[in-house]
Amino acid sequence: MSLLVVGTMAFDALETPFGKVDRIIGGSAMYIAWSASNFTKPIKQVSIIGGDFPEEEMTVLEKRGVQFEGVEVVPDGKSFFWSGRYHTDLNTRDTLVTDLNVLAQFNPQLPDSYQDCEFLMLGNLAPAVQISVINQLKTRPKLIVMDTMNYWMASALDDLKKVLTMVDVLMVNDSEARELSGEYSLVKAALKIQQMGPKYLIIKKGEHGALLFHSKQVFFAPALPLEEVFDPTGAGDTFAGGFIGHIARTRDISFNNMKTAIIVGSALASFCVEKFGPSRLKEITAKDIEERIEEFVDLVDFDISLV
Repeated sequence: MSLLVVGTMAFDALETPFGKVDRIIGGSAMYIAWSASNFTKPIKQVSIIGGDFPEEEMTVLEKRGVQFEGVEVVPDGKSFFWSGRYHTDLNTRDTLVTDLNVLAQFNPQLPDSYQDCEFLMLGNLAPAVQISVINQLKTRPKLIVMDTMNYWMASALDDLKKVLTMVDVLMVNDSEARELSGEYSLVKAALKIQQMGPKYLIIKKGEHGALLFHSKQVFFAPALPLEEVFDPTGAGDTFAGGFIGHIARTRDISFNNMKTAIIVGSALASFCVEKFGPSRLKEITAKDIEERIEEFVDLVDFDISLV
């Protein structure tokens, strides 16, 4: 059994108050793979790239158990490219350039060797692509997790509503949860979104942590206060990778284990923001992750007496 990841493999150009890079590896599938590969393998990747995508970037992930048979290569094409500039607070950004390139023709075809996936992570892609992947699987995975964004709510709402009936866990940020549900209260928003299909809802709140909803059960995980936040690009995908990586490792899809997975995902995301792109994720060790998770545990561990 394995983890199937569907997402983008791309180049980013980033500018933050702390620096600038003109071309660095990015894309949801890359961040998810770097994060999840700390916990589980094999990871079976589905994406599309141009002939310009560096082979060495895939080689190093192959050594971590990531498989690329499901990645389509267009030799004379260019990989997806995104450029953005972050504001001083790092919570807001301006998109400067979006070149879909080969992503515009992405029509994923799952190899037969991918049919054994037990867990499916659908990165932020067109809902029609997410539906296509689910429909190609002969056996339904034990857990299907998907990410989406407000762009698809505005441009592909019917397809989005359809795929929501096919998944178990939805990941969105707080503004997206409000837009999708039409409710300002996140509690009301969560109940309404669960009625659309997903049994579980994760609302990412960036530097303010994350919320997990299941029926009327709620769990809140804070974000770790960091001295330096260098680049928030990919933090949400890294969070998703840590979450699904832990779930795949434990094979436990209970609400209680998802609470642990939220902490694991938050810990991985806290590494991601420390350098540009996935650079920091390439450096961390199992010991680093263990110590960072302990910091989260210490953050919320307290004794109280009212006597």
